Amino acid sequence: MKHSGNEIIINYSPHETRVAVLQGSRLVEFHIERPKDRGLSGNIYKGKVVRVLPGMQAAFVDIGLERTAFLHATDVFESFEEFEDLAKESADEAGERAAGYAPIQDILKEGQEIMVQVAKEPIGSKGSRVTSHISLPGRQIVFTPTDDHIGISRRIENEKERRRLKEIVARLRSPDSGFIVRTACEGMKEDDIKADMDFLVKLWRDILNKKEKTSAPALLYQELDLTLRIIRDSFTAEIDKLLIDSKEEFERAVKFAEDFLPELKQRIELYESNEQIFDTYGVEIELADATSKKVWLKSGGYIIIDQMEALTAIDVNTGKYVGKKNSEETVLKTNMEAIKEIVYQLKLRNIGGIIVLDLIDMAKSANREKVYNALKEALKSDKARTNILKISELGLIEMTRKRARESITQLLCEPCPYCEGNGIIRSKYTVIMEIYRELLKELPKKRRKAVIYVHPVVAELLYGENEYVLKELEQKFKKRVVIKTSSILHQEQYEIV
Repeated sequence: MKHSGNEIIINYSPHETRVAVLQGSRLVEFHIERPKDRGLSGNIYKGKVVRVLPGMQAAFVDIGLERTAFLHATDVFESFEEFEDLAKESADEAGERAAGYAPIQDILKEGQEIMVQVAKEPIGSKGSRVTSHISLPGRQIVFTPTDDHIGISRRIENEKERRRLKEIVARLRSPDSGFIVRTACEGMKEDDIKADMDFLVKLWRDILNKKEKTSAPALLYQELDLTLRIIRDSFTAEIDKLLIDSKEEFERAVKFAEDFLPELKQRIELYESNEQIFDTYGVEIELADATSKKVWLKSGGYIIIDQMEALTAIDVNTGKYVGKKNSEETVLKTNMEAIKEIVYQLKLRNIGGIIVLDLIDMAKSANREKVYNALKEALKSDKARTNILKISELGLIEMTRKRARESITQLLCEPCPYCEGNGIIRSKYTVIMEIYRELLKELPKKRRKAVIYVHPVVAELLYGENEYVLKELEQKFKKRVVIKTSSILHQEQYEIV
């Protein structure tokens, strides 16, 4: 079923909440939250320093979770962890701040209690990354009580509006406290801005009071759950409607909207059809595609997305597309189309870290420049911070994308129990030769026979085209080898008894 316009679709159950953001009929963002592993980003803890590492200029902090949190020296003193769509410091400013931090061993000691906020979710085997510079996001404003800086979202481009907002915030704030004006603040009245600021200041006082009354490790403030967080951060005037398939969640959302964004309340709708909401809007099909390695392009070309622990490699191929004029034009068109799809996939799949794009080789430097500029332009719409290098002589583009939470594959999938995430297992013939070598050692110790338990597919080969392997051993040692199958064994496993 096709739909047009920008929509937020919320599929709620007591066991998980799934959110799809659609532009036209295309899925552009996907979020999932389960009560048992609710996201930690934005949570504030009173933690205890368990280890200080001067060599890494970092410390590990116990915040009451399974893994200790990582705190770098730059996040203790001269640093400010920014939210995704907010104003960014220039590279020079950031460099000056990072260079000015005090050695961590002079600031922190083991056993010391410290208030920290989760800046980056635990990913894979890594614990959370935390900062001691607190940021409390509201609808229009972010309050930064540990910084006296006033920032304006770079997405507010009108210079007159930027000056107006900065002047209002500067007049209303108390000394030594900082605020960042979010994109949603554009065009807002002073009274609305003041209400947002007052709410956040009161919230900060409550957190400080709780900090005084609790001992570490303790949770002082929990970020909103997924439904309310999406309404606060993504439900803007550009969204035509927000649909929720649960009456209780719908009522909760409407009440939250009444308090924070009454002008958009009427756009929240209850979905009451018997058909599953994600099926109606075609989200389930798009989600299946979002975990697939191969993504087809409209022209007939395709890209392969290979996510690994160390980096993500994306390979571009012409596939079925053969072009009309010459090979250089075919290659350019495929690369240009691939660039748009790659940026879309990076955002949808939330792929972060080091990314290498293997484009199809282009002979003309002008075409390489055109593709590079297209990538730069396409990445402007990405909220996550990115850094890209020029196309190398090998036709590769190296880039990084800030990783704030787990990718869609990490959220929805788990490593294959057979290959343990390697994507390969030992071949059946390799397993047979391992059995052969093991029997060479074990058969001399047996009195009359040896019994081997193997997976059925290995047994099939041992009875069939590879039966000579065991016959040779039986003749050599004058002892029988009995094959028994066991479907509970992994294909690589076997047992000699």
